[in-house]
Amino acid sequence: MKWRTFGETTLYDNPWIKLTQVDVEVPGVGRIDHHVVRAQNEVSGTIITDPDRGVLLLYRHRFITNEWGWEIPAGRVDPGETLADAAYREAFEETGWRPNSIRQLTSYFPSDGLSDQQFHIFHAAGAIHEGPPSDPSESERIEWKATEECIDLLRSGEIRNGLTMTALLWFVALEQ
Repeated sequence: MKWRTFGETTLYDNPWIKLTQVDVEVPGVGRIDHHVVRAQNEVSGTIITDPDRGVLLLYRHRFITNEWGWEIPAGRVDPGETLADAAYREAFEETGWRPNSIRQLTSYFPSDGLSDQQFHIFHAAGAIHEGPPSDPSESERIEWKATEECIDLLRSGEIRNGLTMTALLWFVALEQ
């Protein structure tokens, strides 16, 4: 059953997000107003792996959920930037490790019942350390974690970030 739309009104708009109200017809229900968060930028993240070190992760605080957790480096795709260039740039800026060549693993919508935000996951097999991150506000610390330890962090709830969960599970299930 496909929902039909009859118009969209912007309720709030800034460079990061736009909140809209969509007049939509739900089959079997009728017409309703549905709120939608429109992301102004897509997001690219990179899972950086090394056979001897494991997976490169950031430990950071997220004020919105008031939680600490482990994440892969990621960030928004700037206007005019390719998805791969954004993944590479964010990885280097946030970690100080320059990824070897990267390749895209997948793209997905993390919350498609509420938002059109799209995430893109890349993989870098190895990286070269060039110094401290150029954006030190991104994390408390940066560490390599063995793949088995990453699985334990997922099980224990120390990784709850959706992009990181998806990247790690995709990598472990489909790429190793």
